[in-house]
Amino acid sequence: MTTFVDRVELHVAAGSGGHGCASVHREKFKPLGGPDGGNGGRGGDVILVVDQSVTTLLDYHHSPHRKATNGMPGAGDNRSGKDGQDLVLPVPDGTVILDKDGNVLADLVGQGTTYVASQGGRGGLGNAALASARRKAPGFALLGEPGDSGDVVLELKTVADVALVGYPSAGKSSLISVLSAAKPKIADYPFTTLVPNLGVVTAGATVYTIADVPGLIPGASQGKGLGLEFLRHVERCSVLVHVLDTATLESDRDPVSDLDIIEEELRQYGAGLENRPRIVVLNKIDVPDGQDLAEMVRPDLEARGYRVFEVSAVAHKGLKELSYALAEVVGAARAAKPKEEATRIVIRPKAVDDTGFTVTLGDDGIYRVRGEKPERWVRQTDFNNDEAVGYLADRLNRLGVEEALMKAGARTGDGVAIGPEENAVVFDWEPSVMAGAEMLGRRGEDHRLEAPRPAAQRRRDRDAERDDADAEYDDFEPF
Repeated sequence: MTTFVDRVELHVAAGSGGHGCASVHREKFKPLGGPDGGNGGRGGDVILVVDQSVTTLLDYHHSPHRKATNGMPGAGDNRSGKDGQDLVLPVPDGTVILDKDGNVLADLVGQGTTYVASQGGRGGLGNAALASARRKAPGFALLGEPGDSGDVVLELKTVADVALVGYPSAGKSSLISVLSAAKPKIADYPFTTLVPNLGVVTAGATVYTIADVPGLIPGASQGKGLGLEFLRHVERCSVLVHVLDTATLESDRDPVSDLDIIEEELRQYGAGLENRPRIVVLNKIDVPDGQDLAEMVRPDLEARGYRVFEVSAVAHKGLKELSYALAEVVGAARAAKPKEEATRIVIRPKAVDDTGFTVTLGDDGIYRVRGEKPERWVRQTDFNNDEAVGYLADRLNRLGVEEALMKAGARTGDGVAIGPEENAVVFDWEPSVMAGAEMLGRRGEDHRLEAPRPAAQRRRDRDAERDDADAEYDDFEPF
């Protein structure tokens, strides 16, 4: 039998974008051909999609690391790099996507439902796309952005209309095998069923699915036995069917006490199961003692408000009445369910005065700039190219970062960090009165990089003083 896995931790990584190309068109008798570097390709996404033919997460249990392909770099002659190929991962219907803290990211129900688990990085622009009236021949290109990466938890919750619950060996597998075309493993020992089994039942004009949930025991809601592994599979079911064994050989068990114990486990598990309609099935009435016990406990169960059916999966007794009763309850549940409406696209434009970034002063005296655009521009910059660094400074100035730093109280030489604290680009700030291509000298040079760095010099002076003090302490000899 195929191993069943319904919870895995998946490590996904999208593809990185390809780098842009810095190239100059070369052709005979055309010495000034102009920039012709192409853009880099987009990195591939990691996409989870519901596939009805997939019933388990076993593949991701054996291979939990999945990565999409990177975009190709651009080339000369205005040739853009090829986009990375998206990695499409099929998952079973009813898969819930969670982060490592247990927060639900997506609930995938229905054939073809998709979720982008990791988004590919943008490709960098080539120097042909960066050319402008002021910068006619850029000697640099933008780098491709790295793709997103992280860990997600896939948790499978069976999508069915009816769930059969009860003690091990109560006859749930036998019942689903005669109600539908399902062929579960059946034996006379506890915990025969180790995986949820699904079957399709047709009763008149109603077609519904029924799930055989592995046997529950006292303490299942706290993880005893197989409880926690499979109680999640009853969360989506509209109807709960208690399958009670009327021919058990255990002296300390009877149908009523079994029902009370399972109900207590369902109550402790929660997830709204206390509000689901219930039907009680007294199974194994083909056994003489089972028939007698069913007749004894039926009045007590009906007095509690349950609809009770006496059946025998082996002798095929009472199955037709049960299947039509389930169809009636399922039909009522479907009718009461609100109609699904098409997803409305909500557009939330940014406020007119929203700059898209923030400037804060940290405890270490460094001004931190956080925002989508500044951080993305930093990731795209090749800091080994002086002209690329000057282009970054121009972009930040046009965005208003310099003005915001001045308002925040930053002075010449103060440290400025752009990006998250663990991976930020730190530099000494030198405000400029004007910024643009006219400030650049020859292509590939930026005089702003040659300016003195007072903050760095102050740090070096402090370090030197500290080293001198440590040296004097080491040379000190006590009397």
